[in-house]
Amino acid sequence: MDCLWAAQAPAHASQHRVLPDNCVDILWQDAGQSGRTPHSAFVVGMMSSPILAAGSDARRTLAVRFKAGAAGLFLRAPLQELNDQRAEIDLLWGDSDASRLADALWERERPERQRLALIEAYLLQRLCAAQAAPKAAVLAEQHAAGLIGYALAALEHSDGSLRIEDLAARLGVSRQHLATLFRQRVGLTPKLYARICRFRRATATLRQTSAPDWSELALVCGYFDQSHLIHDFQQFAGAAPQRFLLNA
Repeated sequence: MDCLWAAQAPAHASQHRVLPDNCVDILWQDAGQSGRTPHSAFVVGMMSSPILAAGSDARRTLAVRFKAGAAGLFLRAPLQELNDQRAEIDLLWGDSDASRLADALWERERPERQRLALIEAYLLQRLCAAQAAPKAAVLAEQHAAGLIGYALAALEHSDGSLRIEDLAARLGVSRQHLATLFRQRVGLTPKLYARICRFRRATATLRQTSAPDWSELALVCGYFDQSHLIHDFQQFAGAAPQRFLLNA
């Protein structure tokens, strides 16, 4: 897990744009007395394009964010099937498990910290159950997790500039094998994951300047040229870099 968090949305909250961030989240929401469905729980898979989080009546949200490559241990589902999707958690965990956790979270008033502790304890139970598999399966899982962990760290450290062919060579696997592991355990392909790493660096750099040199920005952030920078902003932010800067 990367973090656990809680939030209270105000009534009639405005829409906001969520950008791809190479993370997977599970959210539990309570709509209170708004007349909506009182409780919901869902997974937001890896994103390859921006989404608009719609405004709504007041609601409370509890959530867990998983670092890339970690969510599959808790969801027990091929992550590529969740890309750019919102999937109800009861479809992944089963209705009984999902309902028991929801009842524990919302059945009575309790501090948000206690609710988050319940989520953490339940996820640890799922992790322990996964580790109780036959030894051969556990060893295979550990080997694959080690490969993915190294690959993710290398891509993050290079801000996505490391060539996928070079990464596969470092790991002693074919590019095709690495791509298969990524789709299963991360959700995205290595190339797309690397592109989002570059995009995140570019957005972070843009937020620190009011008059960027676009060609220099592209070069610093690992893009071949300015046109590739523009293309990624249009895909991942839904806007050209100049408009993104105006709205940042």
